Amino acid sequence: MKSLSLRRSPYLPVLRHPVLARLLPSLSLSTLGDGMAVLAVSWFALQLAPADHRDTWVAVAVGAYTLPATVGTFVLGRLMRGRTGAQLAGWDATLRGAALAAIPLCWALGVLDIKVYILLLGISSLLHSWGSAGRFTLIAEVLPEKDRLAGNAVLSTLTNLMNILGTSLGGVLIATSGAPLVFGIDAATFLILAVTYVFVRRAVPGLPKTKEKASRSAGLRIIRTEARLYSLVALSFCLFFMFGPVYVALPVHVSEDLHASAAVLSAYFTVFGLGSVIGGFGAGYLRRLPPWTAIVGVVLLLGLVMIPMGLGVPVVVAMISFGVTGFIWAPYTALSMSVFQNTMQADRLPQVLAANGAVTVVAMPLGTLLSGPLIGVFGARGTLLACAVGIASVGAIAALLLFRTDGLGALRLRPATVDPDPDPNAVARPESAVEPRAAAPSGSGRRDH
Repeated sequence: MKSLSLRRSPYLPVLRHPVLARLLPSLSLSTLGDGMAVLAVSWFALQLAPADHRDTWVAVAVGAYTLPATVGTFVLGRLMRGRTGAQLAGWDATLRGAALAAIPLCWALGVLDIKVYILLLGISSLLHSWGSAGRFTLIAEVLPEKDRLAGNAVLSTLTNLMNILGTSLGGVLIATSGAPLVFGIDAATFLILAVTYVFVRRAVPGLPKTKEKASRSAGLRIIRTEARLYSLVALSFCLFFMFGPVYVALPVHVSEDLHASAAVLSAYFTVFGLGSVIGGFGAGYLRRLPPWTAIVGVVLLLGLVMIPMGLGVPVVVAMISFGVTGFIWAPYTALSMSVFQNTMQADRLPQVLAANGAVTVVAMPLGTLLSGPLIGVFGARGTLLACAVGIASVGAIAALLLFRTDGLGALRLRPATVDPDPDPNAVARPESAVEPRAAAPSGSGRRDH
């Protein structure tokens, strides 16, 4: 019985794939290092920043570690055109490793101040959207369509698990050895990953040649003309934007409403992380659901399970609610990436994924900025409730649009039918290039993503 269960696991084709089997250990190591650096970014900024306006410098440092990816997406669009997934991810790993390695080096030489520190953080994140696009493009390049959701789920689950472990390990290392050592370790893990991508690149065929002229904004232009991709990016932006205030409201709620310690706050995020790991592992088993049904269901359920956190329930119940939130949240990335992978042509996929990342990466910081006014009006607990209701409302609207037969307009969320056994070597065509076909009844047929 156990043997039969293992043979049916959607993850075996992913873990046994020769390219991914070589890549995943290095990718796990770099994700562990990045989890360690999450704490180091803000902690080291506190040490380097001048006493006045220290909180502002910390905010700038945290932003510098993520937001330049949006600039890199559009400024470097022409250069990245036609590159394989391994190339894009390898370049990102190389730049990230080199820039992070410069932080402890400059610290040792006595030339590191807060401005140089922020500059190096910004350089390290410049190719982040392209690196993320490269990883998911690589999944589409090496796996047949039926295995891509499981491949995406493996990447997402590894990220969640290693971030949890990395955050815990990073806190210990910062306390005992200082933040520069953490940056040095993180840099080493990315340089190891960059070398791994060199070998992976040799094992993956290049992208088909295209006659299209390279463009900095090609990804966004394609998304605007593909109704489903436009809808997916809009849905993702709303989800991340409305979840952003939680990262401020929850600490304030724990401190001011509950009068609890930082250990309670840590417990909240620990159960969220554990729920994410379990939920990410389960994402691969959603392949029999129509992808849009699963995506919209995730958003709707996510908002509903968050509601108890804003109703003043006992702490244990609120923690369970947040843990279930992580469980439901986890499959979202794997599901949404599979829609992109199975919709776009191989040569267009990196640009589209990078554009999607550039849009969504700013959504959560914008939501976080909104938390101040929201907490001032509704209080911390009221803000948590407002976020939950907002996310549930977006999910409900998307669900109504999904199951309506007419009047969807630009938001055509109904999934198209696909062949039950797609050719793994075939190049996916955008929907605009496919003749219209009747939509399959809900629950019939099978789409893996």
